[in-house]
Amino acid sequence: MPAASLLTELKIADMTSILFGPYCTQTLADMGAEVIKIEPKIGDIGRNIGTSANTALMGPMHMTVNRGKRSVDWDLKSELGKEATRRLIQGSDVFIHNIRPDALERLGLTFDKVKAIKKDIVYVHCLGFGSDGEYSGRPAYDDLIQGFSGITSLTQKVDVDRDPSFFPMAIADKVAALHAVHATLAAIIRRDQTGEAVHVEVPMFECVTNFVLEDHFEDATFDPPTGDIGYERQLDPTRNPIKTKDGWIIIAPYTDDRWVRTFELLDASYELADERMSNPKVRRANRQYMQQRLETYIGSRTTEHWIALFSQNDIPVAPVSELEDLQKDPHLQAAKFFRKRQHPTEGNYWEMQPPIRFKGIAEQDIMPARHIGQDTNDVLRELGLEAS
Repeated sequence: MPAASLLTELKIADMTSILFGPYCTQTLADMGAEVIKIEPKIGDIGRNIGTSANTALMGPMHMTVNRGKRSVDWDLKSELGKEATRRLIQGSDVFIHNIRPDALERLGLTFDKVKAIKKDIVYVHCLGFGSDGEYSGRPAYDDLIQGFSGITSLTQKVDVDRDPSFFPMAIADKVAALHAVHATLAAIIRRDQTGEAVHVEVPMFECVTNFVLEDHFEDATFDPPTGDIGYERQLDPTRNPIKTKDGWIIIAPYTDDRWVRTFELLDASYELADERMSNPKVRRANRQYMQQRLETYIGSRTTEHWIALFSQNDIPVAPVSELEDLQKDPHLQAAKFFRKRQHPTEGNYWEMQPPIRFKGIAEQDIMPARHIGQDTNDVLRELGLEAS
């Protein structure tokens, strides 16, 4: 699953940093777009995340999220940097950045000024909060957005004795990045239809709040509410992995016929005589009790045993994988999801392949992540300029 050659005619001028914007442009580069990333002389600070193998500022997150992009590092305040940026935008389809509004004014990179350079530019602004809200212009980081959007409160809705806690990944950055991908592609279609510039704002707070409330708005969707906010099934405190004899497992019967079949496979059909489990209506009302009864049987046998038994009988089941297990997962191995490659300076590394496959579309190797400014001179020449 190397890069697909779908967007090979698309040119992107990228001034994003860390994870939100770079994950968006990485995804577009994986689909074949030509991405030129403008970095400061010290590089995108995301280069510092993790431990480098050979070279400083070539950290593991950079190796993933900035793959497939060329890197330039001209000074945006210099005359050469200003002219190079102007020419790069002039030859690009998309200009994407996460620059705060005050800095945009100083750099001359507001929408109106960029539109004056390229009349049909797709201008994508990755920002923390929408420009028409109370929080406009505030700095935004994943932790802050998890707090603002209610993510940190979800653990307390499952267990009132727990303190608020972060979801243990940069979920806000990554969710907003994927919104930025589809927003960019939609804006390109609009640009192609009208021949006019399109101004896109992708605010992290609004994106993540939308993501959280797609299911958790629940009965508060109505006015007046028909019940509580929060998707009951997701907030069920019994809805957890179950301990086996040698590990943990996830069993998801969900439909009533599968719940019945699950207890039959456990040689526990007698459980269904209990008045709390005797018919579909009461089973639906007593899902927590059913889950608790299920757990009492699973500890007697191994994870492997239960996965084999339930899989053979159409009961959805999965192991609880550790992060370290993923490269050994038989499905991911068969799909060649992890590809071992050699970087020109950093040695061997593992490259996750793009997860989406486009059948019948030509594929190409993904260009390895670049050093800071590695392509500056080449790009300047392409723009008709000479390095100072």
